[in-house]
Amino acid sequence: MPRLAPATARHHGRLAVLLAALSALGPFSTDAYLPSFPEIGRVFGAPAVLVQQTLTAYMVPFSVMTLWQGAISDALGRRRVTLVMLALFALASVGCMLSWRVEALVAFRALQGATAGAGMVIGRAVVRDLLDGAEARRLMSRIALVFAIAPALGPVVGGWLHVWLGWRAVFGFLALFSAALCAWCWRALPETLPPAQRRPLQVRSMLRGYREVLSSRAFLALVAGVTCSFSAVFLYIVSAPVFLLRHLGVGETGFLWLFGPISGGMMIGNWASGALAGRMTNQRTVAWGFGAMAVAALANVLFHALHAPALPWSVLPLVGYVLGTSLAMPSLTLMALDLFPERRGMASSCQAFMQTAGNALVAAALAPLLWGSARTLSLGMAGGLAVGAVAFAAYAAIRPREPAREPERRAA
Repeated sequence: MPRLAPATARHHGRLAVLLAALSALGPFSTDAYLPSFPEIGRVFGAPAVLVQQTLTAYMVPFSVMTLWQGAISDALGRRRVTLVMLALFALASVGCMLSWRVEALVAFRALQGATAGAGMVIGRAVVRDLLDGAEARRLMSRIALVFAIAPALGPVVGGWLHVWLGWRAVFGFLALFSAALCAWCWRALPETLPPAQRRPLQVRSMLRGYREVLSSRAFLALVAGVTCSFSAVFLYIVSAPVFLLRHLGVGETGFLWLFGPISGGMMIGNWASGALAGRMTNQRTVAWGFGAMAVAALANVLFHALHAPALPWSVLPLVGYVLGTSLAMPSLTLMALDLFPERRGMASSCQAFMQTAGNALVAAALAPLLWGSARTLSLGMAGGLAVGAVAFAAYAAIRPREPAREPERRAA
């Protein structure tokens, strides 16, 4: 029988590290192999467009499955679902490592995507199972720090593994990492949702819950704010091979030029979010975050309108932008989850689905359209911010007029 979560707060520090590692798996494995794209194409004799589909094949099932993983954990418990998904991810990573054709790599990447998001979705629900208010925001900020750094760190680690051991080593590393994480969860992840608080896994009830969550204008506005503002960062992440190798002229081991500044901005932003918890309201913190993003996006557009891409100036605006994103994201996430206290797992699933669907759209459609020049990439960043800011403004206008939700009665 799984252990229930400890009632005291002394375990929260170690739990934060575990939940952060779980949340990092999905974004880290999204792009750790990006530096290997040219080599994968040469090995399999595949065009660049087909190699790019290995990323889309990952993102689409990632997005679809996150819609269900939280609801399943509401019925079966957080711990059990997490362990099963981690084991399947490890097997899929071995399949990627041993792939003999690019089509096989696409198939195993799809299985990776279907299982990689469970840690991110369930981790958010675990935080709200345990904590409220400022304490929840502090813990969410710690987790968001690692979650935000993971897609930036992935290509750096993947680039060095590619240079030292070849592209298959990247997937071997993911297999070992996920297996170790599964063992860690087996030993240390508590069950934070007791059986008495679980919801039956009934299709009709789940569909009713999804309809309730996805019909909330306040929820949709908050999630759109998160999705669109972060999509501007993800645009640069998935465009990194072109942006760095072609426009800035760095090699496979030079991805730190982009992901170092991104990581630095994310660390500062998430630290600030945690430090301001209990001192500044969520809404005001989000407003400051959008302000920082606006200044950085404007600087990025102006530089590339007047100058050719060059280091370090082409990447410095990203520091300010991701600082603002990381400052706002923990508060936006908690505000969205708190709209549905009885369906936190489902609300987390819907949020993750919309975010990853947005990222999949960026990877499959927008990035190839915009990565032709550094100028168009800067305009793409500004566009994502503009839509995100409008969405948050819509939330500010909508939320006061929505009636407070009555707590749902749990089934006896």
